[in-house]
Amino acid sequence: MNQRANPRRTIVSAAIAALLLHACSGKSDGGPPEEPPLAGATIGGEFELINSDGDTVRWSDFGGQYRIVYFGFAYCPDVCPNDMSRIARGLKTVEKNAPEKFAKIRPMFITVDPERDTPEVVGEFVSAFSQDMIGLTGSSEQVKAAADTFRVYYERGEDLGNGQYLMNHSNIAYLFGPDGEPITTLPTDQGAEAVAAEIEKWVS
Repeated sequence: MNQRANPRRTIVSAAIAALLLHACSGKSDGGPPEEPPLAGATIGGEFELINSDGDTVRWSDFGGQYRIVYFGFAYCPDVCPNDMSRIARGLKTVEKNAPEKFAKIRPMFITVDPERDTPEVVGEFVSAFSQDMIGLTGSSEQVKAAADTFRVYYERGEDLGNGQYLMNHSNIAYLFGPDGEPITTLPTDQGAEAVAAEIEKWVS
């Protein structure tokens, strides 16, 4: 991977952040159950992508499971690997503390760089963090459709020469429920323990 620093604009755009803040939280003082932060948000839905074995994968294949979804690219020099590491380590903590919850979760990484991220590449990338993570890619059209469905921004960024380049993209880790409903975002910027705590809070 290229080790140049990723541009600051790879961090989630203000427009995306505003979208995520629109849902209200419920009570947490023993009253009615707290409402998930993303309750009612129009984020996520059906897609058709390709896994590391070259098989077609659809959103509906994960019905009944909680899903963690992160969009990035395998050649990312820093942001994506850091986020993926925190997600993976957070999941390890959940597996240790609440194995029954861990068993209900399916984490997945979806590339925003299908030109370079072949099924083999995404498979190698996710396996560096977790054997439980699914790496997904597809045609440019399939990836764009999935990114649009999940409200993910991306575009080709700085040209580094020799055929190498960066991708600018929003780096949000979403947690979805068993019916595919958006629940919350995971605080990857706060570290693995915070990720684990948020997962354990919402997975039942």
